[in-house]
Amino acid sequence: MSEVARPSGRAQVKTTCPYCGVGCGVIATPDGLGGLTVEGEPDHPANLGRLCSKGTALGETVGLDGRILEPLLSGQPATWDTVLDLVAAKFTAAIAEHDPDSIAFYVSGQMLTEDYYVANKLIKGFIGSANIDTNSRLCMASAVAGHKRAFGKDTVPGTYEDLEQTDLIVLAGSNLARCHPVLFQRVVATKALRPALKIITIDPRRTATTDLADLHLPLAQGSDVALFNHLLTAIADSGHITSYATNHVTGLDAALTAARADDVTATGLSPHQLAQFTALWTQAEKVVSVFSQGVNQSSSGTDKVNAIINCHLATGRIGKPGMGPFSVTGQPNAMGGREVGGMANMLACHLEIENPAHRAAVQTFWNAPTMAAKLGLKAVDMFRAVADKKIKALWIICTNPAASMPEADAVRTAIAGCDFVVVSDCSATTDTAKLADVILPATTWGEKDGTVTNSDRTVSRQRAALPAPGQARHDWDILADVGRRMGWAKAFDYTSPAEIFREHAALSGIAGTLGADFDISGLVDTDYTTLQPTRWPVSDTKTGGRFFGDGQFYTPDRKAHMLPLTHRAPIAQTTEKHPFRLNTGRIRDQWHTMTRSGKSVRLSQHLAEPFLEIHPSDAARLGIHPAYLVQVSNDHGTAILRVLITDRVQPGQVFAPIHWTDEHAPSGRISALIAGQTDPVSGQPELKAAVANVAPYAADWYGFAVSVGEPLPQTPYAARARVRAGWRMELADITCPTD
Repeated sequence: MSEVARPSGRAQVKTTCPYCGVGCGVIATPDGLGGLTVEGEPDHPANLGRLCSKGTALGETVGLDGRILEPLLSGQPATWDTVLDLVAAKFTAAIAEHDPDSIAFYVSGQMLTEDYYVANKLIKGFIGSANIDTNSRLCMASAVAGHKRAFGKDTVPGTYEDLEQTDLIVLAGSNLARCHPVLFQRVVATKALRPALKIITIDPRRTATTDLADLHLPLAQGSDVALFNHLLTAIADSGHITSYATNHVTGLDAALTAARADDVTATGLSPHQLAQFTALWTQAEKVVSVFSQGVNQSSSGTDKVNAIINCHLATGRIGKPGMGPFSVTGQPNAMGGREVGGMANMLACHLEIENPAHRAAVQTFWNAPTMAAKLGLKAVDMFRAVADKKIKALWIICTNPAASMPEADAVRTAIAGCDFVVVSDCSATTDTAKLADVILPATTWGEKDGTVTNSDRTVSRQRAALPAPGQARHDWDILADVGRRMGWAKAFDYTSPAEIFREHAALSGIAGTLGADFDISGLVDTDYTTLQPTRWPVSDTKTGGRFFGDGQFYTPDRKAHMLPLTHRAPIAQTTEKHPFRLNTGRIRDQWHTMTRSGKSVRLSQHLAEPFLEIHPSDAARLGIHPAYLVQVSNDHGTAILRVLITDRVQPGQVFAPIHWTDEHAPSGRISALIAGQTDPVSGQPELKAAVANVAPYAADWYGFAVSVGEPLPQTPYAARARVRAGWRMELADITCPTD
C-alpha cells in the first residue's frame, strides 16, 4: 500500500503506552510530518516518567509502511458500504441458517475498553452468543479464575505502591525485567534506597530479573503448587497463621491437609533452598507475591494462583500496604477487557453470565433482544470449533492467532477453511490477515482515542496524536456500524468513545448494586477529554485503594476461600522421541508478533533472529556449536532457530521467544510446536511446558544479505529485520542453489 501524507500539529498529547500491562503514561509530540517523538509522562502514577526500550521507540513505529488504508474484499479494494453490508448479511444469514453460536469473535487485550465494550454488547446481547474470546486467554485467564475462586470476583487486591512499601517481593513466573520493565525499574530503585528489601525469583530459567534477586529458585517446570503448598505447611508449623484466617477465611484446614500430603520433591529444589525460601517468607512482615505468565500459562495455572493466594490468606498479608498477591497482566488492556466481559465466560462489569439476575440486569440496561445464557467457547476450543465447521462466521480483531495460538499450523488451516472470515487490523500482511475474506482497515496506537486499565486497576486515557490514515476507522465505530446494519440502530448509535465510556460507567453502577467489585459509576459525568489516571473503583461507597484488608470478600458468605490443592505435572511428558522441555516467552525489545515493534530499527538491532537457548551440556552431547542452526520439532510442528548456548536454562530444558511469524522468519513460528492443552478451570493453554526434539540443522550453505527493498526470501531458513536503509537477512538451506 502506498504512503499517504499525515499532516499534524505539534501540540503535546498525553496518552498511554500500547505495550504491556504496566500502563505507562507517555507524552507524544507530532513532528508535523506524520511522525512522533515520545517521552515518559512524569506525572503518571504507573511510571513517573520512566519508559522501557519499546516505549522510547514508539515514535519509530507509526510509519505507514505496511498499513492497510482501505477495505479489502477477497484481496481487492472495496468500499466501506460494500464490505460492512456483506459482514452484516453473512452474520444475519448464519444466525438464520444455523444459530447465534455459529458466529464467533476473537479479540485482543490491545483493544481499547470502548472497542471491547461494543464488541461484547454486540455478540452477547444482540447476536445472542457468548462466543467472544480474546488473546488475553493466553495471558491471564488463570489469574482471573484463581481470583474468582478465592475472592468471589476477579479482583486485584493491591497497587503498584505495594512494591515500594513491602519487605519481600516474590516474583513467581515473572521475568519482570523483560516483560514489565518499568515495574522492574521501580523495584530496582526501591532496592537501592532500601537494601534490606528482599527479592526472590521463582523461575526454571535464570533471567535478567534474577540478577536483582537475593534468592533464585530454579524449580522444575509446573511445580509451583508443590512449592507453595510447602510454604503453607511452613507457615502453619512456624505459628504464622493469623486471626485473619480464623475470622475471614474458610477452607484453611482442608487446604493445609492437602498441602501436607503434597510432595515438595517435585520442585527439584534442595532442602537448603526450600528452607531459605520459607524463612524469608515467614519472617517478613510484609510480602508481595507478583505472578505472571510463568504461573498462568499452565495446565494447572489456576491451582498455582490459588496456592499463592492461600499463603497470603493464611497470614492475613493481603489488602494492606506492602502486602498481597499481585497478578501483572501481559497486555495494555487485558484488565479493561475483563471489566467489560470481553471473554467467553464473563458478562459485563464483572457480572456472571450464568447468573439469571445478572443476565436480566444487563439485558434490561442494553434493551437487548436476547442475551447469551451459557458460556461461550474459550480460545483453544473456539478454533477447534472453526476447524470442525461449527463456526460459520469468524471476526478477528487486533490480534494474530494464526501465529500466536497453540498448534498454530492447525489454527491457520482452520481459519483458511472457515466459511467467512473478517479481520480488523492495521496491517494486511499478518499471518492471520492473509487468510481473511474481508480485511477492515483499523486505526492503531497514536490514532485511537479511548481508555485502558493497567494491572493495578488504573484507568488511563489513550489519546490520538495523529489523524487516521486513509480510510482507517476505529474498532468501536466499525463494530457499531455492523450492529446498525444488522437492525439494531438505536443500541449502536454511538458517535464518540466518550458516549461508550459513559454507558459502561453507568452499567457498572448497576453491577455495583448486584455485588460486583467493579464500579466506576462515579465517572459517569466526568469530563472524558481531561480524564486523569484513576484507580477503580470510583463510586459513592469506595474510591481507589486496596481490597480485602477489611476481610470483606465477594463470595456468598463474604469470606475468602482457601482451596485444597495438589501438584499436577505438565500434561506433556518428555520421551526418548521428545526429550526436551520447551519453554517460551518474550524478549526485551519485541512485542507479540512484531506488527508494531518490528518496524523499529532500534528494536530490531537487539536480537534480529529467532533463537533457542540450550544448556552447554546438551549442546555438547548433540554436537551443537555456538550460532549453529537447530531444528526443533514435535508432533505439532517444526521450527528452525539460531542456537544460543547458555547455562541460563537447565539441562534438558530449552527456551524460545514467541515473536517471529511468517512476516519476519517463517521457520521461527514457535507456537506451532505448542500443544493445545489447557487448564481445566481457566481454559488457558500450557505455553511453558511443551516437549520437543532438538537436532542440528545440516545446512549446505548460509547467506547474509542487505536489501533496500522489502525482501521475500524463499529459503527454508530466512530471518529478516529492519536496518536503517532497508532490511537485513540471514539465510540457509540444506540444498545448494543450482543457478
